Amino acid sequence: MDILGFWNQMTANPLLFIAVTLTLGVILVNGWTDAPNAIATCVVTRCMPPKAAILMAAVFNFLGVFVMTMINATVAETITKMVDFGVDPDKAIIALSAALFAIVLWATLAWVFGIPTSESHALIAGLTGSAIALHNSFEGVNGEEWIKVVYGIGISVLLGFGLGWLVCKLVTKLFYKANRPKTEPFFRGAQIVGAASMAFMHGAQDGQKFMGVILLCVYMSQGQSLPSDISIPIWLMIVCSVVMAAGTAMGGKKIIKSVGMDMVKLEKYQGFSADIAAAISLLFCSIFSLPVSTTHAKTTSIMGVGAVKRVSAINFGVVKEMVLTWVLTFPGCGLVGYLMTKLFMFIFI
Repeated sequence: MDILGFWNQMTANPLLFIAVTLTLGVILVNGWTDAPNAIATCVVTRCMPPKAAILMAAVFNFLGVFVMTMINATVAETITKMVDFGVDPDKAIIALSAALFAIVLWATLAWVFGIPTSESHALIAGLTGSAIALHNSFEGVNGEEWIKVVYGIGISVLLGFGLGWLVCKLVTKLFYKANRPKTEPFFRGAQIVGAASMAFMHGAQDGQKFMGVILLCVYMSQGQSLPSDISIPIWLMIVCSVVMAAGTAMGGKKIIKSVGMDMVKLEKYQGFSADIAAAISLLFCSIFSLPVSTTHAKTTSIMGVGAVKRVSAINFGVVKEMVLTWVLTFPGCGLVGYLMTKLFMFIFI
């Protein structure tokens, strides 16, 4: 599918145009709520200015999407196979549009309060709620694929915290006798590498999810199911990366402050430890086809880093707000997706 053919399909089908536009809206929101996690520590420790960090995030988001999709596109496949919107193309695309609208609404509210909610889990919850509304039952939910999400949550949280603690502890031991000022240049460079790694893995995880949804829109509008081997065109990778970068430039500062400053006061070696730990966690989950949240991996790795010095170094007030948002995302966004689908069906069918 080339970009001209894709544009012709969109302009010929208003429902497809709306669904794709809403998907790009979700990617934009993801840019200002999820992508800043990748560069938060790098910015707050003054290793890079925000504009340069955002540009770096955009480049490595694209590389993450491109490289990991070539190696393993099963994260995108898991998202698209998780729910079934039926065989009626009009009803399917309306339900999908309702789910995407619910995700944008939910994520925007979280951004207003500066809480780094997970668009990955909002996406999963919104799609699930819409599928339930469309079928008036759980028949449209694929339990085998859905359970991978639950595994992903648990694994990413445990890996993020555990590796954050382990990497920071190891760095502390290795540089115990080092002159602190002399290590600053090394950790400045190391943290930039760590932030680039996080941006790469963010693209690998979240980029695949949203591109999978766009392809799902196209096939559903034609009354077809996705092929077993998804082929994601390069132009779509570029579009998603650019939209995500635009979102980060628009609203990333609030999330950078919440993640990089309010939760734990970080030094450069701690920021490096958190970035590397989170990137390894995301790589592990991507290899095993688990759709996970970059927010979960990054924030829990920062908690693990903070716990090395002392547990009281973690601002549990901020942690409580984040965890509450995570817990509420599935029922909350799922319910909004359900209600929006019923409303959209009433209006458009």
